[in-house]
Amino acid sequence: MDYKSTLLMPKTDFPMRGNLPKNEPKMQERWEEMDIYEKVQERTEGRPFFVLHDGPPYANGDLHMGHALNKVLKDIIVRHRSMTGYHAPYVPGWDTHGLPIEQALVNKGVNRKEMTVAEFRELCKEYALEQIDRQRTQFKRIGVRGNWNNPYITLKPEFEARQIGVFGDMAKKGYIYKGKKPVYWSPSSESALAEAEIEYKDKKSPSIYVAFPVKDGKGVLDTDVNFLIWTTTPWTIPANLGISVHPDFDYAVVEADGKKYILAKDLLEDVSSKVGWEQVETLRELKGRELEHLTAGHPLYGRDSLILLGDHVTIDAGTGCVHTAPGHGEDDFRVGKANGLDVLCPVDDRGYMTDEAPGFEGLFYDQANKPITEALNEKGALVHLEFITHSYPHDWRSKKPVIFRATSQWFASIDKFRDELLQAIRDTSFTPAWGETRLYNMVRDRGDWCISRQRAWGVPIPVFYAENGEPVITDETIEHVQKLFREHGSNVWFEREAEDLLPEGFTHPGSPNGKFTKETDIMDVWFDSGSTHQGVLVERDDLVYPADLYLEGSDQYRGWFNSSLTTSVAINGHAPYKGILSHGFTLDGEGRKMSKSLGNVIVPAKVMDQMGADILRLWVSSADYTADVHVSDAIFKQVSEVYRKIRNTLRFLHGNLSDFDPAKDRVAPENLRPVDKYMDLKLQRLIRTVREAYDRYDFMTVYTSVNNFVTIDLSSFYLDIAKDVVYIEAADHPHRCAMQTVMYDTLTALLKLMSPIIPHTADEMWGYLVHEEAESVQLTDMPEAREETDEDFALMARFSELMEVRDDVLKALEEARNGKVIGKSLEAAVTVYVPEDLKVLLSSEDIDFAQFFIVSGFRIGGNLEHSPADATGSRVRVVVEKAEGEKCARCWSVPGTVGENPEHPELCARCADVVTNHYEA
Repeated sequence: MDYKSTLLMPKTDFPMRGNLPKNEPKMQERWEEMDIYEKVQERTEGRPFFVLHDGPPYANGDLHMGHALNKVLKDIIVRHRSMTGYHAPYVPGWDTHGLPIEQALVNKGVNRKEMTVAEFRELCKEYALEQIDRQRTQFKRIGVRGNWNNPYITLKPEFEARQIGVFGDMAKKGYIYKGKKPVYWSPSSESALAEAEIEYKDKKSPSIYVAFPVKDGKGVLDTDVNFLIWTTTPWTIPANLGISVHPDFDYAVVEADGKKYILAKDLLEDVSSKVGWEQVETLRELKGRELEHLTAGHPLYGRDSLILLGDHVTIDAGTGCVHTAPGHGEDDFRVGKANGLDVLCPVDDRGYMTDEAPGFEGLFYDQANKPITEALNEKGALVHLEFITHSYPHDWRSKKPVIFRATSQWFASIDKFRDELLQAIRDTSFTPAWGETRLYNMVRDRGDWCISRQRAWGVPIPVFYAENGEPVITDETIEHVQKLFREHGSNVWFEREAEDLLPEGFTHPGSPNGKFTKETDIMDVWFDSGSTHQGVLVERDDLVYPADLYLEGSDQYRGWFNSSLTTSVAINGHAPYKGILSHGFTLDGEGRKMSKSLGNVIVPAKVMDQMGADILRLWVSSADYTADVHVSDAIFKQVSEVYRKIRNTLRFLHGNLSDFDPAKDRVAPENLRPVDKYMDLKLQRLIRTVREAYDRYDFMTVYTSVNNFVTIDLSSFYLDIAKDVVYIEAADHPHRCAMQTVMYDTLTALLKLMSPIIPHTADEMWGYLVHEEAESVQLTDMPEAREETDEDFALMARFSELMEVRDDVLKALEEARNGKVIGKSLEAAVTVYVPEDLKVLLSSEDIDFAQFFIVSGFRIGGNLEHSPADATGSRVRVVVEKAEGEKCARCWSVPGTVGENPEHPELCARCADVVTNHYEA
């Protein structure tokens, strides 16, 4: 008889190899056909909302690893929430306005000067929509589930209309104003920039020490004394109108190499060393406050330079006498305004010096550094020149240096509602917790928000100007512009004259002749994305405001988190989110930023083409995303090994369930053997651990817990000992059905638990579960862990002891195998010598210990003190011998009963019984 045919070996069509790059797109086509997103929404309708509001990526270029990390994290959360009692719609979105798209068109050869602004904007719109389609395809390939057929797009008329409403509400509350003050200005972009559009890079700059002679010392200082200032921007010297000192610092009047200077006492030693003074004598000391409103002479132009008191002065570097140009610095502007100074800014939009800088007009600001320094030297005012490399602000798009430049701009006041902003932050939950401090400090310290940009592609600032130059912003004009934008889109602003954009019959005291002009600046793109809580959450019926969660990279504390908070608190008094979750950046395996020059760039598309989206997603779950995340081919290889183990375990479980019908064959919990109850308890604890980890967005714990469960609890233990039951016993044997019950529950639980992370694989296996009614695992809920009883705690304690003993036995078997005493473990007979407290435990009749240790014989030889010298082990002492007798041809064990049944002389008594009763006609 062919005994092999009597074994109940695993049967499954679920393939061992996932072939994910080829099969995932097929799964995604199936999801499209069944409209899985809508099916999930229909199933969960009526549950409490959980809204993760998508921070809009910019519609330009292919996806990078940062995009993948961000979108997968969001998708995991949304999928999990939809399986845990919530209605969790996900509406992806895109940020579509701004300079990069203008530059992209120019780079493609579009000549802006040959067309109207409205025509150029239409080309920008077409380009943005093309980029959206491109990125949408790539996001869907990652397996991100969402309302891709109806995303939000910031260029849509309904969004723009809502954005105008946000501006109008803020203006109505007095938060919007126009003023001339220094802002970050990008000469390369010819536009103001927000703080979030600034990045810092090293720059080499001249570092100069300049003497400003006292002009009117008011009896405090003699006119032969010079205020010594330090600056790394010589090009701002023509704009100097003052010198700031700290009221509480001690200042020293010194004679150095024959000339007199005044500077902060605490910086004297440092300055002397830097400029090379050899003979220095302190003549007197005085407090900074004594110097207020003295005047020095400008070293180039001779005009007054007023001595000012300022808290911004530090003694970290420099001289303690701060060169003050109100047109080129925020602190300079503030202290200058408090003292009645003009705002002088002799630099134009392109960064060239104007005729307000006599002798240097027409020079690009950076090129003016050298001639200005030379002019100072000719005047005898240059004390020292050197070059330093320091961190300097750059335009994040053009990568060119920016300057501080006073221009007439539109601002949103932060000061007027800063306390409300800070309270809103305190009312928000943060993951990680340090995010609260980071956002709080940024809002506490930030200045007013410059919201105007001198560009074409964006939402226009909806302001009209009367004949007398007065800005016109009323409820009536805002509502009318909103209506026009909702109907025609914002391009109507550039297609019509001001009179045609105003309500019919509109009048204003400042325009007696009925003439009006319109603002030509557009809004900062951060105002666009910062208005999504109105343009999306309020505008759409399928979402709610405020959102439960905003999730973006840690750079968004100064970006989207910040701008969204500002606009929401300004108009509604609370944050647009209940919680913020931030993630780090993606770096290569050595912790370096990815760049083409380093050749270390890994793109999601390549990973998915080679390994599959589920590997990419599993990588996301494996990382501590709250810090910077490392990615490399080696890391993906490690993750793919974990995936392979999970997949093969799912396959093994399913293969052993081919003849199991849970409706008919399930064994009641009370009838499970202790080993099966133990495995079920381990599963319950896994469910609880994973569910709690998902709830706190700790996906690394999900990953490690499932990996450990699959590797240690299943593969190395339960599924290993199960072979002697599920392969060998008769199909309906109670022990076999008990193990199949646990396996079935384990398989379905694992598929549900891992569905948010590896949805393609989970749904692929789900399709093979013929006894499950749901057509997709996505249309089910997470398993619930049952409450543990005293009996469970006792069982866990019992098996904790047994697993320690098992470790000793397995180690002894390995040593016996290495010593050629045995081959496979079933050739072994094991004798253990035990401490008194384990004797009862290892004598239990409800556990087959030979099966538990996967050996052919097991016995207790006596107490520990009776163990022979060659026994090994720590908890128990173990002796391994070769089992005596013949090996059963069917189960391969050596139980000593082979040949007892003359009809089947090659079989042990157990196998002979199975074959006789179930396989003979």
